[in-house]
Amino acid sequence: MDKKTLYDCIEKNKDVLIDLSDHIWEFAELSMLEYKSAEYYCQLLENLGFTVERKLCGIPTAFSGSYGSGRPVIGLLGEFDALDGLSQQAASAERRAFSAENTCGHGCGHNLLGTASLGAALAIKEAIAAGELHGTVVFYGCPGEEGCAGKAFMARDGMFKDLDAALTWHPGDTNEVTTGSNAACLQYIYSFTGLSAHAAGDPWDGRSALDAAELMNVGVQFLREHMERKASIHYSFLDVGGISPNVVQPTASVLYMIRSENVRKAKALKKRVDDIAQGAALMTGTSVTQRQLDGTASTLSNEVLEKLLYQNFLQAPLPEYTPEEWELASQLKATFTDTGLPGKCTADYPEVKAAVMEKSDGGKKALNDFVIPYVHANSYASGSTDVGDVSWLTPTAQFTAVTWASGSPGHSWQNVSLGRSSIGYKGVLLAAKVLAGSVADLMEDASLLQKARTEFNVSAAGGYDCPIEKGVIPGPQVL
Repeated sequence: MDKKTLYDCIEKNKDVLIDLSDHIWEFAELSMLEYKSAEYYCQLLENLGFTVERKLCGIPTAFSGSYGSGRPVIGLLGEFDALDGLSQQAASAERRAFSAENTCGHGCGHNLLGTASLGAALAIKEAIAAGELHGTVVFYGCPGEEGCAGKAFMARDGMFKDLDAALTWHPGDTNEVTTGSNAACLQYIYSFTGLSAHAAGDPWDGRSALDAAELMNVGVQFLREHMERKASIHYSFLDVGGISPNVVQPTASVLYMIRSENVRKAKALKKRVDDIAQGAALMTGTSVTQRQLDGTASTLSNEVLEKLLYQNFLQAPLPEYTPEEWELASQLKATFTDTGLPGKCTADYPEVKAAVMEKSDGGKKALNDFVIPYVHANSYASGSTDVGDVSWLTPTAQFTAVTWASGSPGHSWQNVSLGRSSIGYKGVLLAAKVLAGSVADLMEDASLLQKARTEFNVSAAGGYDCPIEKGVIPGPQVL
């Protein structure tokens, strides 16, 4: 089909998409607490003619909207959760809170992410309804990406395994197809229990849970020397047993985030952390229990789908920015330290580096108004995403589109600012067009899906090792 039809549909519904994005931006709800956002999506999907299923896998804010019949069945992933501490006024280059009541903000741009995926699903729906495409498109409302791993819980219950392919994107500072892999991650709370006592009168009768937690942290610090280079461990105190220093603290708990190259290695590393926790309890005469919050798998790259996304990046019209947009981006760029050229693979590939150097004016441009050349790479990102869990169940690929100033730090107020601006909106429309064009190609060319599946069968031959234990219930990260 003529992809201009898809692009025109997205442009025709621009106001609907911007309104959606702005509502989600203003709701700014934390992981697994996105009740307003989820209901707004569901009502909009129903109004647009999609068949909506709510509370997928028993998760109150997980849902889907589908249209069409038969195969292929293509999934588009959407996210819509926010982060705490990032309330920020829109389209502003100054740090100013948007709301005194709600301290949250979309520092990862998820108000934009879900909107573009829905925009693509809508364009495909219209093409199916007109008889130009055949198959089924499913928009997945995936909650809790920030610290609750909604997709991993959905994957544990087999949600994505019947798809022929899944596509998604992420707001960013580059127009770039994502390649390579990233870390698997496990999150556990270690809780120590001791005995309280007067810290001066009879400390010998006390057993300090806080001592145990601190000893655990010291033990893990020594473990760092003996971990593989792609592994990392982070922690934060959740409970320090109270604020009175003259009391032996009877309780303490620490949240640990344990990352490694894949789920198997992350689980092995966690076993060593478990041993350290038990040792700390033994040294202090306390006891320790643990509870899993969530986990995510590493991501499987799919070169066939990545190349498809890149081709559609080259076909879709890129945004043109106004002088006012360039000025706003420049003002924001001046608020953070930006080092190096844009692009995740730029430094490792001379041909990519040369192109990016030229098109970004040596990294000086405030907006990267070009597509970074694609290379299929075995690169490794130290962060984690629950998109990885989807990639173990069906061929999956993703990309970033420009919604932020070049070099903008992740999870920042600067990203919240541009998330409700004409710069962010233009990124949404571009991402929707790239996604829609790619889905159309998959529906029209069965050989693409077959090639993607063949590659997937090789890369996923070891099977999906779910990072989340049976019995762990998905929920808000209220600790």
